[in-house]
Amino acid sequence: MEAFSDGVFAIAITLLVLEIQVPEGAEHDPLRALADLWPSYLAYLVSFATIGTVWFAHTVITEHIDHATSDFVRLNLLLLIVVSFIPFPTKLLGDFAGTDRSERVATTVYGVNLLLTSLILSLLWRYAVRERLVRPDTADQDVQMMTKRLTPGLTGYLIALRIGLVLPEVAVLIYLVIAVFILVPLRAILRRVT
Repeated sequence: MEAFSDGVFAIAITLLVLEIQVPEGAEHDPLRALADLWPSYLAYLVSFATIGTVWFAHTVITEHIDHATSDFVRLNLLLLIVVSFIPFPTKLLGDFAGTDRSERVATTVYGVNLLLTSLILSLLWRYAVRERLVRPDTADQDVQMMTKRLTPGLTGYLIALRIGLVLPEVAVLIYLVIAVFILVPLRAILRRVT
């Protein structure tokens, strides 16, 4: 299950770059054409960080799992469905940035996809805990930390979705901040500095 999941994550993250295309007429002013692709670069960065975050969390979850049930595998497949869909709304974000109504729709579709991803990832972990699939040698504080660590994304995505209806660019930046917050161990860095 883990190897299959890793393959899906790798394909989804690779597909992101295929959505960045050199625009027609770029041969006349290639520097300008590349600069005009900034929405695609931003969407790529946010999606890469998000898929990386989900993959990282998924890896931590599977490391703590002692065994899997068929329902756990089904939940995992549901997670993979929404992760493998991320390249589509990423393309929408890149294509519709700066087009007012379309940008809001693209940001909303993107945000719903990220919210679903975060929700299913959280459900996967909570199901594993509830059904006692977690290795018996896992400390209770580790289980609580994982549960707590998976929750901020849900709230952040809900807030960003609402903001995205009015300020789509701000919502995209919030999505990036959520991914960075989860990926970068800020507390550990601050402890080393102080």
